Amino acid sequence: MSTWQEIAAKKRADREVLLSPFKLPESELPPPDQLNVYDFISSGGADSLLLDKDKEITEIDDVDELAAKIAAGTYTASEVIRAYIKRATVAHQLTNCFSEVVFEQALERAKFLDEYYAKEGKPIGRYHGVPLTLKDQFNVHGVDTTLGYVGRSNNPVTDKSKEAVLVTIFEKEGAVVIAKTNLPQSIMWCECNNPLWGLTVHPRRRDFTPGGSTGGEGALLALKGSVMGWGTDLGGSVRIPQVFNGGYGLRPSAWRIPYEGVPVTIDGQEHVPSVIGPMTRTLNSLTSITKAVIENEPWKLDPKCIPIPWRQELYNETLAKKKFIFGVMRDDGVVRVHPPIARTLDQAVERLRAAGHEVVEWNAPELHAELVPILNKFYIADGGEDVKSDVNKLGEPLMPYVERMVNRGPPISIPEYWHNMVLKRDFQKKYLDKWNASGALTSTGEPIDFILAPGCPHTAVPVDKTSWVGYTRVWNGLDYTTTVFPVSTVDREIDALTEEQKAYIPRNEWDEANWPVYNPDTMHGLPVNLQIIGGRLAEEKTLAVTKIVEEILQGL
Repeated sequence: MSTWQEIAAKKRADREVLLSPFKLPESELPPPDQLNVYDFISSGGADSLLLDKDKEITEIDDVDELAAKIAAGTYTASEVIRAYIKRATVAHQLTNCFSEVVFEQALERAKFLDEYYAKEGKPIGRYHGVPLTLKDQFNVHGVDTTLGYVGRSNNPVTDKSKEAVLVTIFEKEGAVVIAKTNLPQSIMWCECNNPLWGLTVHPRRRDFTPGGSTGGEGALLALKGSVMGWGTDLGGSVRIPQVFNGGYGLRPSAWRIPYEGVPVTIDGQEHVPSVIGPMTRTLNSLTSITKAVIENEPWKLDPKCIPIPWRQELYNETLAKKKFIFGVMRDDGVVRVHPPIARTLDQAVERLRAAGHEVVEWNAPELHAELVPILNKFYIADGGEDVKSDVNKLGEPLMPYVERMVNRGPPISIPEYWHNMVLKRDFQKKYLDKWNASGALTSTGEPIDFILAPGCPHTAVPVDKTSWVGYTRVWNGLDYTTTVFPVSTVDREIDALTEEQKAYIPRNEWDEANWPVYNPDTMHGLPVNLQIIGGRLAEEKTLAVTKIVEEILQGL
């Protein structure tokens, strides 16, 4: 029997063979000590590999725009898929963002789509020839689904019916899967490293993390190696990578998007369910692909999916509304946000008020602090046995962040688990009551419509320096729909520490871990995203209001 090291080495070697026809020569890559490689491709660094048409194709950020050009015959599916394979491969060379690649299958599929188009004179579905990438948690025919465990290697999906329902839907719509992307061992962390595929790094600073757990997808999208990606979100795993990389992400409420065919750590723990969410380069793309999934009636393929059709009227009504009431949450009461986040929120509030919207202060520090230990108990209810069973298959090492999680304590009893469920339900009721009572804060007496909040207490940070995920995780506990979207960037001069900030004394161990990480020089130019929170099952409303807010905040 092979060791875990031998299996990991063989998996990486096999991947290199598949990548080799599309790789940029090592001599043409930026040196390892060049930290910012974000503009390397777009500024001509890969011109020996990428043709002008390849760059033209991959610079189209919007999925609908790209699909329209393919449908009009401007590009063939094969041209698009080959261009994306090349650009994605260079993105991988720069950041190590891939896990599994399916380039041969993708090119065969593109050829089939072109033949169909030539014969029938029309495309297959709304995304004919558009590339699709997925976190290495989605079952794709012919390759492994590892969740970052070496012990799950060499067990490819051989039954087409076991593919993720999401893959089935997008193949019906003409899309083409080109690769799966890296994630942390077990998926249970907000960075991106594992013993099988190694460390994924941030395109704008390669000593920083791209976030996690869908970190490979975030890095790939940032370098325009994909135009639509999908991840999962248990505590922020779709949103955090998009916050760090300046992209768009949606955390829908549970069971709106099909989870069938997507293995998960601590499978069966459904009281803080992991959800599937889209990750894109434009907000329109985020809305488009969410709508496409729901319009395909996924509840007919996934028994847990809620049969709520796409509510276009609700989306349109929200867009047509002239005034909203936002509650702005500047601080969750646990960890103070870094200066660029605070500054961006302040500017956003000013713009929203100037546009005629009402903004009131939203403070719920006692509730945010209360929820975290409740959620943590669900995550480690089995004492880490699920994770340990995977790492023990081959004796692979526990990554430090996983080791800390699984060693928090022994399994809890069934009565204790039930009690924790009651605590979570009570918390949800307290938060709902607080939301409904927010009319006491507003000029009309009506409660707030949405919450505007930080996506994280910081931008991207150095590898191994992420600590507090409360700004995303709380909404998982409440099962509220949320979006994240880019608003501004860090400016070393504007966002320099004030005397008050230099003298700040952290309020707890989480705050103490977060505050000293801020460095306006090393973080200069990094994206700053914000988050909008709706209620449960509020996907149409939240996507629509994000469009309104983004238009108001343009240019910050």
